[in-house]
Amino acid sequence: MRERDGRRPAHADVYDPLMHPVRVGLKVSAQAISANDLLAVWRFADASGFDHIWGFDHFGPGVPYPASGDVYEGWTTLGAMAIATSRARIGLMVTGNTYRHPGVLAKMAVTVDHLSGGRLEFGIGAAWVEEEHTMFGLEFGTTSQRIERLRESVTAIKSLWTLPSTTLVGSHYVIREAYSDPKPVQTPHPPIWIGGAGERKTLRVVAELADVWNMLRGDPSEAGRLSRVLDQHCADVGRPPTEIRRSIQIMMSPPEEARVTINKATGYLEEGFTEIILIVRSPEALRYASVAAYEIAPAIRAAARKRGLAVEAQN
Repeated sequence: MRERDGRRPAHADVYDPLMHPVRVGLKVSAQAISANDLLAVWRFADASGFDHIWGFDHFGPGVPYPASGDVYEGWTTLGAMAIATSRARIGLMVTGNTYRHPGVLAKMAVTVDHLSGGRLEFGIGAAWVEEEHTMFGLEFGTTSQRIERLRESVTAIKSLWTLPSTTLVGSHYVIREAYSDPKPVQTPHPPIWIGGAGERKTLRVVAELADVWNMLRGDPSEAGRLSRVLDQHCADVGRPPTEIRRSIQIMMSPPEEARVTINKATGYLEEGFTEIILIVRSPEALRYASVAAYEIAPAIRAAARKRGLAVEAQN
């Protein structure tokens, strides 16, 4: 929802971006990059003031698939980056739910939360690359089936993170009297980011279970329209829309075109998106990250302040 005059929406059933500070993150895909260079980008991002840093979760590089090239596994990379960083919040944008059993994923996430001292942001989505499933014999299924698996998985993970014992007998997962200790450092659990733009089903799961909704690229006006669809889903499930922050991933333009990226980000701010994630490109990831840190992120924060939005305090 546009907030040009600093006024809050008149009704509690409409999302209010003034309730959340603007935060700027950096995402670097663990593909077409050496481990040393990947580590350098994460350390730079941690030291240069980004609010959160993100990896990705894929088994193969590039679009379209199939494609060849080096790709590091997401959660083991994230565990390493939990130790390599000390300030920024960290996560995967987003975990492919179908790649791991929810009991295993819950344990992996808790481990990273502890290794990072409670800095984990838990991003997850239904997954979408069929080839990444078929090449390893993983069940892919229909879009509807994957979304239902996502709902069951996030429900199970929340329970494993917060309850002494979990039993869940669903259509896709069966968990019986499962224990999972330790619990997360963060209480009640790390923030859950759910990615996707499906109007009827994915956004319904977001309304039910997410702390943050994430959208990948797209036109700001379309993102704003989908945000209002999410408002309606929240009303249908009896949840205040403002409980769910709105986030967007923006593929950076070349460094010499920083103003293009800034203008994109400003468009999303006008639509109420307060979590801005800048995607840097390999193999020049560090160069992109430098422009993001010193030119783009400050401009985004300045634009937010101009619109009366709070900005996350920099540590």
